[in-house]
Amino acid sequence: MIMMDKALSCLLVSLLLPVFSVSAQTHNKTASTVQPNNQTTVWDPDLGNGRYRNPIIHADYSDPDVIRVGDHYYMTASSFNSAPGLPLLQSTDMVHWSLVGHALPNLMPADMFSSPQHGKGVWAPSLRFHDGKFWIFYPDPDVGIYVMTAKNFAGPWTAPHLLIEGKGLIDPTPLWDDDGKAWLLHAWAKSRAGFNNQLSLKSMTSDASQIIEDKGVVIDGNKLPGYTTLEGPKFYKRNGWYYIFAPAGGVEHGWQTAFRAKNILGPYEDKIVLAQGNSNTNGPHQGAWVIAQDGSDWFYHFQDKRAYGRIVHLQPMAWENDWPVMGVKNSKTGIGEPVAEWQKPLSNTVAEKAFKATPAESDNFSLSELGLQWQWNANWKADWYSLSAHKNHLRLYPQTQIETNTLTDYPAIILQKIPAPEFSVTVKVSLNTNTDGDRAGLVLYGSNYAWIGIQRHQGKYELRYATCAGAGKCQEKILEQKLISTPELHLKLGMSSGGVTQFYYSENNKSFLPFGSPFVAAQGRWVGAKIGLFSATPAIAITKNHYADFSNFTIKALD
Repeated sequence: MIMMDKALSCLLVSLLLPVFSVSAQTHNKTASTVQPNNQTTVWDPDLGNGRYRNPIIHADYSDPDVIRVGDHYYMTASSFNSAPGLPLLQSTDMVHWSLVGHALPNLMPADMFSSPQHGKGVWAPSLRFHDGKFWIFYPDPDVGIYVMTAKNFAGPWTAPHLLIEGKGLIDPTPLWDDDGKAWLLHAWAKSRAGFNNQLSLKSMTSDASQIIEDKGVVIDGNKLPGYTTLEGPKFYKRNGWYYIFAPAGGVEHGWQTAFRAKNILGPYEDKIVLAQGNSNTNGPHQGAWVIAQDGSDWFYHFQDKRAYGRIVHLQPMAWENDWPVMGVKNSKTGIGEPVAEWQKPLSNTVAEKAFKATPAESDNFSLSELGLQWQWNANWKADWYSLSAHKNHLRLYPQTQIETNTLTDYPAIILQKIPAPEFSVTVKVSLNTNTDGDRAGLVLYGSNYAWIGIQRHQGKYELRYATCAGAGKCQEKILEQKLISTPELHLKLGMSSGGVTQFYYSENNKSFLPFGSPFVAAQGRWVGAKIGLFSATPAIAITKNHYADFSNFTIKALD
């Protein structure tokens, strides 16, 4: 690692990187009032002995980008078709992260995302701090590249500005150079553009309002032996070198490459700097370089863990001969490999003062707004739910399912990420309806899904367990059903290693009985499985007398 004195390090950081030694006010109304007040933790990255374990977040924060501003660290990630989108996370110790908001209330164009568009929407974003404000550049592969800004990280954020229109433009990363020029680098999605494995460079105005000139392809992965799916670039500058950190080889089995050049247009040298090697961490895929307050270097990236999503890892990083070394270098290959655990990034003094939070999980619905962990399956409407109609309850008003009886394309499911390899969820549900077919319950949602809940059938109420499985569009089947005397039950989901999930029910919230056979969680389109709540109806005419009330949504360690 190249050593610099503190002053020079700070100067370099402020001039050349998207990391700035200025303070930012970040805890606004959103952060302070929306966090559920009964937050639990089923995955703690802190080992309690001065070390941390990977992943630091065992949840689906795909394509993370991270920066430091002063003494705080900020992260955003892909959100695809979920709304609100672009999650905003904050940390003081680089290991514990708190969800403080979302930059995008609903997706654009609004009509396009009124129904679930699985795998579409917000792909890999880039987060920066420049000119006294935060910036997010994010791509929609079917529309183009958007940019939005905020003075306060937790919001409000400006409405997205479409900087570049076109199909297949993905993974944008900006760079404001020393001479005042502004640049945007991006990758390509073959599914839309017809090609990929290339990185293209464009000059833009300093306010990112428009593109000035297309400089074309600056790195062509097709000319590099063994390279496929070169994507996810992050643009940096250090010691007069332009650096592009980018993964290749695919999310499950690829590696991380560093490219460097003295001229921004190239030619770029390449070196693989992080790969699975002898570790248990497959991938490792795209992420972000961050310099801590003490000048140490770190690299965030994700690991694709299928049904659990793309979980976030933190690697130590150093420099040798102006090349980054990530993780622990293999003495034979010279390539860095991910660490399973490591000494925490910051000094004990800083760590002790850190706000040791994790993204919220449980929710007792006692606040005036939904907990930040919740996202809808598509653009949402305020009349889909209420937190005031029944104190300490989430009331979901059912939306009509006209074309299909499955939940696959149902927008009004409220979902959150799977928080750990093993955990349990309990929730109380009460169904209020006079319409046969109305149903409500607890769902484990992915390309295939399973739910347990209450459904009105022939004027009576039944406890039902259903799955939707199969290639392509899954077909929902009721696998078990049972008459119940009252439309009110406690439901439970218990997930063990490998995503194997058993559903349960209880009348007294004490003795839970298994219901139905185990179900294996399935990933969605570019996302992990999710857990959530729903209320749905086959009726065309819906009144406010149709609803389901949920209370005490609690996540804890598996029994």
